[in-house]
Amino acid sequence: MTVGVLLMTHESMGEALIGAARHVLGRLPLPVEVQEVAANADPDQTLRSAAANARELDRGDGVLVLSDLYGATPSNIAQRLPGLGVRMHCVSGLNLPMLLRVFNYPEQSLDELAQTAATGGRGGIVVDTP
Repeated sequence: MTVGVLLMTHESMGEALIGAARHVLGRLPLPVEVQEVAANADPDQTLRSAAANARELDRGDGVLVLSDLYGATPSNIAQRLPGLGVRMHCVSGLNLPMLLRVFNYPEQSLDELAQTAATGGRGGIVVDTP
């Protein structure tokens, strides 16, 4: 079982997170692609490109789409992917703890991995105590 991972982010964010994940983990255990959305990007063209990336990543177990900001263009485009036949879950609020958690559980199903991503993202937010 292998779920593909597609990062849908604003410019430069997705590649930076993948670079940080490689720094921490070395090898990434799941197939991953990054779709960075430029400020002036055509949403329909970006949707087609994201759908092509998602189809390439889907080896039968679906695609986990991680977007950086709910309600922003990358997330809105991701939400349209199922309309193009992409089997996926989208989790917004992408941060490095979320991404690392996903890569630490490569054996999980798409449904499980979506929950793991959300838990990892929330768990990586800590307020220090003075």
